[in-house]
Amino acid sequence: MKIAIFHNFLDNIGGAEKLVLILARELKADIYTTNIDEQKIHKMGFTTKNIFSIGKVSSNAPFRQQITLWRFRFLNLKKKYDAYIIAGDWAFSAAVHHQPILWYVHSPARELWDLYAYTRENGVPRGFRFLYDIWVNYNRYLTKKYVQRVHWFATNSLNTQKRVKKYLGKTATVVYPPVDTIQFKHAKSGKYWLSVNRLITHKRIEMQLAAFSQLPDKKLIIVGSYEQSRHFLRYKKYIDALKPPNVEILNWVDEPQLRKLYAHSRGCINTSLDEDFGMTAIEALAAGKPVIAPNEGGYKESLVSGKHGLLIADLTVPNLVTAIEKIDKDPERYAAACLKRAQEFDTGIFTKNIKTVLAKLH
Repeated sequence: MKIAIFHNFLDNIGGAEKLVLILARELKADIYTTNIDEQKIHKMGFTTKNIFSIGKVSSNAPFRQQITLWRFRFLNLKKKYDAYIIAGDWAFSAAVHHQPILWYVHSPARELWDLYAYTRENGVPRGFRFLYDIWVNYNRYLTKKYVQRVHWFATNSLNTQKRVKKYLGKTATVVYPPVDTIQFKHAKSGKYWLSVNRLITHKRIEMQLAAFSQLPDKKLIIVGSYEQSRHFLRYKKYIDALKPPNVEILNWVDEPQLRKLYAHSRGCINTSLDEDFGMTAIEALAAGKPVIAPNEGGYKESLVSGKHGLLIADLTVPNLVTAIEKIDKDPERYAAACLKRAQEFDTGIFTKNIKTVLAKLH
């Protein structure tokens, strides 16, 4: 079966982009996107021979999202493939000209739906909020219009499955994301904690910084990718100003270096608000490392508190500090359970499950 995958952008690599690259590799599929950073993709161990740009887009929101939506709306590959997969929250308009089609939903665009109020309050200047409301309502209308052309929906978690039902009125099959577990190795715990996330407001990195300012004898390394857009750069400047001396922020690292950081860490810290799923938590488990995360979103599906780390019911800085201190006493005791759990999200399982869903398109 010849397959094409549609994804927003490949110039800033996060969990969704990793999934797309693995998906294309496993299905021998082509990827159609907008902006491409070939150097980053190669450093992650993937080829770009099967990746095609349908035209570059702006770095800044909302132009970045809107132009992407319209580029996919008018894309027409003229039945060049047997099946199509939407894998980006702003690429869903590709459903207009491409059939049969599956939407693998990481989440309906969060700034339009579940994080609308949060984004409006924390990311939009007060004088522009009325324009933001108009933009949101317009794109909600387009989303509901175009999704009627999608044949099947799959999601990365039960958490996202509920959003798809609530906001789009659609039923979806859960196919948990893949992690190449064989590529991760466990090593004796080093002297630092690790945090891997995009540097964007709902990841709540400032909570991590505040916690480690109260733990001056411990070290945190943050691997934080970010786009060259105003709101990303504004947040990056904000957390740089808050960063205590015992926290190091790395913009982006290649895959071998990231796996090494996981292997020698004491554990992984996540503070994301109602995370869709949380691939970095599984990557940490694949390295045998405990995870600290809020007891919400996808983390509740992938982690068992006390067995794979700690899930914090009320995520506050004092509670985060307490969790770090507790696990830091003996992080190695979680290793066996973490390694075993990670195998349940291995790429082989993902590939089998996504092929089962694709078979339903015909």
